[in-house]
Amino acid sequence: MTEQNSPARHPFEPREADLVAANRPPPSELERFLGGSPSSVAVRLLFLSLIVGFFLVVFDIRPFDVLVGLRNIVEHFWAMGFDAIRDIAEYLVAGAVIVIPVWLALRLLNMRGKA
Repeated sequence: MTEQNSPARHPFEPREADLVAANRPPPSELERFLGGSPSSVAVRLLFLSLIVGFFLVVFDIRPFDVLVGLRNIVEHFWAMGFDAIRDIAEYLVAGAVIVIPVWLALRLLNMRGKA
C-alpha cells in the first residue's frame, strides 16, 4: 500500500517515531544531570565557550580580570558590614510606610464590595 491508498490516520494516533522514543530506555543519572548525553553536552559547551571567548577577547576582558572583579565585589560588601543592613532596613521601612496603608485600604475596599 502506498501512502495515497492507506487509510486515514486518526490525528491523535502516535507516529512511529513517537513509539520508538517511548520504547527507549530511561536516561541514566548522568544524562539527567547533564541534560543530555555527555558527548552532546560537551559539544554544546565547546561551542558556547568558543562564542563567549570570542566576545571576551573582542572586549579585551580576560578571565583573570573577571575573577579579580568578583573578589573585589565580595570584599566591598564585606567592608560595608552593618552599614548595608542599616541601609536595607531604611529602604524597607520607607517602602512599608507607603505599601502597608495602600494594601490595607485596598483590602478594606474589597471586603466592603463583597459584603
